[in-house]
Amino acid sequence: MPNIGYFEIPADDVDRAKQFYQSLLGWKIEPTKTAMDPQAFAAMKYQDVNTGAPQEGTLNMGGMYKRQMSEVITNHVMVENIDEVLAKVEKLGGKIVTPKMEIQSVGLDAIIQDTEGNTIGILQWDKK
Repeated sequence: MPNIGYFEIPADDVDRAKQFYQSLLGWKIEPTKTAMDPQAFAAMKYQDVNTGAPQEGTLNMGGMYKRQMSEVITNHVMVENIDEVLAKVEKLGGKIVTPKMEIQSVGLDAIIQDTEGNTIGILQWDKK
């Protein structure tokens, strides 16, 4: 069954949000080491979030970045086959907001919008 595999937290002030989550929940939050587009990630102040040791059935990682517009927290659901899931989105009344893209050493990811206007990420882990 698909489960949440990643989350992202937009923030108006990344340093303030980072301090809040580190202090409140003890999360480890540091600048991303993702090599995808270093300049873009630096401009966004993108941070990798580690929520601690994974426990069965839970996730332990996410991201934080400088809010660009009016984004909200985005959860990314783990799926076995992203293409099969994306093929169903519009048939079911949703929209593909961000087409499938490869994130090096992570996997394939896309953002969809449900019938109520909520967004959710679809993530297929790279099993290498």
